[in-house]
Amino acid sequence: MISFAPGCHPTSQRSEDLQFALLLTYITLGWMTIEGAASLVLGWASKSLLLEAFGIDSVIELFSAAVLLWRLRVEASGTATSEYVSLVEHRAARLIGYSLYALVIYVILNSGYGLLIAKRITDTDESVWGILIGVVAKIGMPILAGYKLKVAARLNSPALRADAVESITCGYLSIVLMIGLAATWLLDWWWLDSVAALALIPFLTKEASAAIRSESCCRTK
Repeated sequence: MISFAPGCHPTSQRSEDLQFALLLTYITLGWMTIEGAASLVLGWASKSLLLEAFGIDSVIELFSAAVLLWRLRVEASGTATSEYVSLVEHRAARLIGYSLYALVIYVILNSGYGLLIAKRITDTDESVWGILIGVVAKIGMPILAGYKLKVAARLNSPALRADAVESITCGYLSIVLMIGLAATWLLDWWWLDSVAALALIPFLTKEASAAIRSESCCRTK
């Protein structure tokens, strides 16, 4: 059982970390709402699997952030017992872990559909906008994820670590997104975005399993 006893972490410092974690979560909610809507609309318009997967990842990260918000607000309220906070932490970590598995399933199904059935050709007229979305995510997501991982370690929160993994995934997908769209745009490699997206699966599966088991967030990668 994860300990949230004040003796393990000075009360004032933990309170500050909780408030900072809440701020990061609110930033994530706003960011993912805008990013997800833009990616899904452009992905549908351009028939780009990578843009659609990027948008779906944003939707899943919205769910993850909402679960994390619930977990953080329970402790930040100051009225919950340490036992109840611990219970909420484990439930939140499992829910976020399952959301990572949902992303794995989506990537497999959508990539398989694009490669084997539809063989969809991306409309390169929308590639520039997609690449721009990728650039913004590539710059911002690693920074956001880094702060989340540091606070997760101080709070000993597997749920926050798993949510940080969602941000890491978003940053990784942004690189895949830019490379895939650029290759399609310049070389007409219509299949590359589907293949590239599959590279995420081992990383996502490992982190999803760790979150569901609620392993200590303090382990190093």
